[in-house]
Amino acid sequence: MKSFQNLLLLQNLYRLKAVGFEYSDPFLVNQISSNERPSTLATLAKSIATCHLCDLSKSRKQSMGGFGNENADIMFVDYVVSLSEDDTNSYYCARSGEILTKMIENVLGLKTEDVYFTHAIKCKPLSSNMPSTSEWDSCKEYLFTQIEFVKPKVVVTLGKEAYAKVTSEEDNFQSVRGHVIDCKNYKLVPIYHPNHLLRNPDDKKVAMRDLLTIKSCL
Repeated sequence: MKSFQNLLLLQNLYRLKAVGFEYSDPFLVNQISSNERPSTLATLAKSIATCHLCDLSKSRKQSMGGFGNENADIMFVDYVVSLSEDDTNSYYCARSGEILTKMIENVLGLKTEDVYFTHAIKCKPLSSNMPSTSEWDSCKEYLFTQIEFVKPKVVVTLGKEAYAKVTSEEDNFQSVRGHVIDCKNYKLVPIYHPNHLLRNPDDKKVAMRDLLTIKSCL
């Protein structure tokens, strides 16, 4: 089997057959069970660093488990690890990182160490740059467990892809961008990704208003 996921699935099927099962309900091979769930962000980061649940582990230099204040009031969620982030193991690199740093420091009045920054998908994508559903299934427990541990007041999603992963809403990013969405344990504010602002500098004024909205929630 080419995929490690498929190998895990096959092993589970053989195990069930060996003990007499002829049928079983569908299950997610990448779901973290309650017995396996890490108890701290540090142990979760170790699990992410050694994760080989999907094919992205074959092309990455490292998994990126998150950076910043573990008790932050605000968490930024990007979609995937960029090539420059993978090369440098840095969360605020290249021009996109410079813009995000200015957003945090100049508008929110915080330092990058004061917030918590992570990715929905913890590894650099393959050449297609579009992670598959199974690759997201491998990572989503990591992301939502990070949110549980940090307990931020505000979760800021960077771009429509990150918003879609956090909310499972695929099509309405423009209608909710900059709005405060009440979730169960935090407020969610979707904003433009810094890369979008590099390509569309006229939207920086919009991003400024969105950041002031975020600041009012802290």
